[in-house]
Amino acid sequence: MKQRLKVNDYVEGIRQGNRVVLAKALTLIESDLAADRVTAGKVLSRLKPVVKDIIRIGITGAPGVGKSSFIESFGNFLTQRNKKIAVLTVDPTSQLSKGSILGDKTRMEQLSKNSQAFIRPSPSGGALGGTTLRTRESILLCEAAGYDVILVETVGVGQSEVAVKGMVDFFLLLILAGAGDALQGIKRGIMEMADALVITKDDGDNKKKSRDAQAEYQHALQLFRTDESGWKPPVLTCSALEHTGMEEIWEMILTYKEKTSKNKFWQVNRKKQAVNWFHDYISQGLMAEIYRSPRLGKLIKKLEKEVISKKQLPALAGEKLLASFKKMLSSK
Repeated sequence: MKQRLKVNDYVEGIRQGNRVVLAKALTLIESDLAADRVTAGKVLSRLKPVVKDIIRIGITGAPGVGKSSFIESFGNFLTQRNKKIAVLTVDPTSQLSKGSILGDKTRMEQLSKNSQAFIRPSPSGGALGGTTLRTRESILLCEAAGYDVILVETVGVGQSEVAVKGMVDFFLLLILAGAGDALQGIKRGIMEMADALVITKDDGDNKKKSRDAQAEYQHALQLFRTDESGWKPPVLTCSALEHTGMEEIWEMILTYKEKTSKNKFWQVNRKKQAVNWFHDYISQGLMAEIYRSPRLGKLIKKLEKEVISKKQLPALAGEKLLASFKKMLSSK
């Protein structure tokens, strides 16, 4: 049996940038065991927020757009400029088997061997939006370990974009040109959330399609209202195969940081995210407590049967459960 690390071992190892300890710490915070949650809380409380400039970048896009290839090329570009990067990728957990593929390291073989990069694939665990329940905590641990740029890749389905948008500084939407009607294939809401659009696979015979799509998307974005950040999302192109466009993308992100830091949006956004994290944690904690409660657990099963047999409307069943929960709180 492996000896478990103590709180101080985690803290010192992370501060020293020990990748093995960081990996173990990430496993710790992903655990649902009560003892592990206590230890994780102590570790996080000992690691003070990092003062130096750190950029958190969310990356999304439909399956097949080349997210992993882009991240590998972009990540290697950044490490060549003396940046330490951490890549947090989230694989969807099967609702049937509860398993996930966790294949991001194999898809980023070159980057995974880069000593300046740290890749952490994590199962979503069925969390809303495809992000792990502890993604925000993972970001903090990576920052404490000395990583300058944090890349968070979404699984690219459902509400994943909304979840990741709420925990990063810059949100990048990757698009593939020439895959049918481009504008019809992207939801307006996702485009409105993006701080920039990048057309991938701008190489070979696809170059003309990329340029046409770039003009089309840029025109479409002009119809959207200006974001509260004062930033107008640009449309760029890149090729992970030919390693082109990465410098332009990085310079664009730095320009965004400079502009939004001057008008204070960068700082305000970080504060809003911290408050949202607090409320999300409360929501998740309350849900966990409800389902852990023996008394409420029995009531949930009873109400489920009534809903299935149509003896009870789902909404009214929910009201009964909440009423019972409130009664429990007032009796304590």
